[in-house]
Amino acid sequence: MTNELVINARPHETRVALVENGTVVEFHVKRGPRQELLGNIYLARVLRVLPGMQAAFVDIGIDKPAFLYVTDVYNDLRYWEQIMFQDVDGDDGLESVTSLRMRWLKDSDINIEGLLQEGQDILVQVSKEPLGPKGARLTSHITLPGRHLVFMPTVDHIGISRRIEDDKERTRLKKTMQELRPPSTGFIVRTVSERAPKEKLECEMEFLTKLWTNIQKKKETSSAPSLLHRELTITLRAVRDLFTREIDRLVIDSREGYQSIMEFIESFAPNLRYSVELYEGRKPIFDAHGIEMEVNRALDKKIWLRSGGYIVIESTEALTSIDVNTGSYVGTRSLEETIVKTNLEAVKEIAYQIRLRNIGGLIVIDFIDMNREADRERVFLDLKEAFEKDRAKTTILKISELGLIEMTRKRTREDINLFLTEPCSCCEGKGRLKSPTTICYDIFRDLERESVSGEEGTIYLLVNPEIEKVLKEEERYSVMELEKRINRRIVINGKDDFHLEQHEMSLQ
Repeated sequence: MTNELVINARPHETRVALVENGTVVEFHVKRGPRQELLGNIYLARVLRVLPGMQAAFVDIGIDKPAFLYVTDVYNDLRYWEQIMFQDVDGDDGLESVTSLRMRWLKDSDINIEGLLQEGQDILVQVSKEPLGPKGARLTSHITLPGRHLVFMPTVDHIGISRRIEDDKERTRLKKTMQELRPPSTGFIVRTVSERAPKEKLECEMEFLTKLWTNIQKKKETSSAPSLLHRELTITLRAVRDLFTREIDRLVIDSREGYQSIMEFIESFAPNLRYSVELYEGRKPIFDAHGIEMEVNRALDKKIWLRSGGYIVIESTEALTSIDVNTGSYVGTRSLEETIVKTNLEAVKEIAYQIRLRNIGGLIVIDFIDMNREADRERVFLDLKEAFEKDRAKTTILKISELGLIEMTRKRTREDINLFLTEPCSCCEGKGRLKSPTTICYDIFRDLERESVSGEEGTIYLLVNPEIEKVLKEEERYSVMELEKRINRRIVINGKDDFHLEQHEMSLQ
C-alpha cells in the first residue's frame, strides 16, 4: 500500500494526517486565526528570575509568561566544548544536546541569577508550545530548520542524522558540510539529505544563513517583546518535515494551499512536484481516505484489539496510564499463551495510539502478568521496535517486578485528546456520575433538611426523568417512609432538560 500525506485545509481549521500502509500514524491540527508558537523567535524581556527553580519567567508578548530554564541560557565556549565532544547527532540533534546540557550543568556551579537579570532583553525561540496551564518553554540556543539542514548559529558543530546508516554517505556529508559552513556555526544534516548533491546543500545553507542575518538585523531595530521570525504554517511545515522519499504522494483539498505547497517545493524539492495532488472530490477528503474514523477512534478511552482483548488509556496531570486486558479473548491452548499473545498484540496498538494521539511525558503501561522471563523480554523488545519509526524521542525501561513498563516520550505539542475535547460540564471532568440510587438518597437527605424549618405543606420535587422512575418504583417505599417521618406529602415530577444529578424542590 502507498504512504500518503493528506491535508484537509479550511479557513477555520487545518488537519494533517500521515498515512503509512493505509494506517494513520500521525495527526496534526491547527484551529482558528491563532498562530502556533513552536519555532517562533522573539526578542523577549525577563520578567522574573527564580533561583530556587534555576529558571526565569519571560515576556514574549502573549498573555501567559513563557519559561526559560538555566540549561537553555548558558552559552560558554568551555561548556559547548564539553557538550560537542560527545559527537551528538540525530534527526534534529536537539534532544541529545539538551540531555547532555542537563548532565553537565548538574556537576557545575552555574546559577540562573548569574546569567539573567529582571528587565534584561534576550533573544529566544519557543521549543515547546504552551500545554494546559503551563506556559511556553523557551531556549536561547536558536535553530533554523530547513528541508535538508538544521542551522544552529550559536553552536560550532556538525551532526548527521542517525537514520543515515551508510558510513560512506555519512562521511561524505560531514566532509561537505565542513567545506561549506561559515566558521563557528553548527548544522545538523537531516535524513532527507541522504544522497543529496553538494549544490543543493549549499543552496539551502545560504538561505538559512541569510535568514539568520535578517533576524539579527530586525533585532537591532526592535524593542522587547517582539516577534522576529515566525515559523512556517502547519501545511508547509508538514511538507518540510514529513514529505520524504518514503511518502508516495501528498493530497490537499485546498487550491490556495496547493499553490503554496507547489511554490515551496519548487524552491526546495522540485523533484517532488509530481507527487502533489489537488483533491477536488465531492466527498470530504478525510472520509474518502478513511481517516475521519481513525481520528474519532483516537478519542476513545477503550480500544479493542482484533483478538477480543482491549487496552484502556487514561491521562492525568502527572502521567498517562495504559492498561492491557484479555477481554473476551480466551485463547486456544494455554493461559500463558493467551496472555502473551494479548500483550504482543497490545504492543503494536499502544505504540500506534501513543504516536497518533501525540501522548507525551511519563507513560506507565500495565501489561498482563507473565511468568516467563523470556516472554517479558519479548514484549519489551517488541515495544522498543514499535517506537523506532516515532520521530519523538522515547525512553523505555524494562518490565518491572510489578509487571509495569515505564517510558517517557518527548512532548512538544498537546495531546490531540486534550486539544479536541474539554472536561464534561455535567460531571465536571470527573468522568463518572453518581448512580441513580446515590442521587435518590442525596435527595432524601435534602428533603429532611428542608423539613427542619417545621413549615407544613406539600413538597414538589423536580428531577431528571430517570430519577423520577427510580423514586416512583424501586424507592417508592422509602419515599412513603420519608413522608411519614417529615409529616409532608412529596409530589415527584420529571423534567426532561434536567441533568441526572440535578433536582429542585419547592414548598406549597
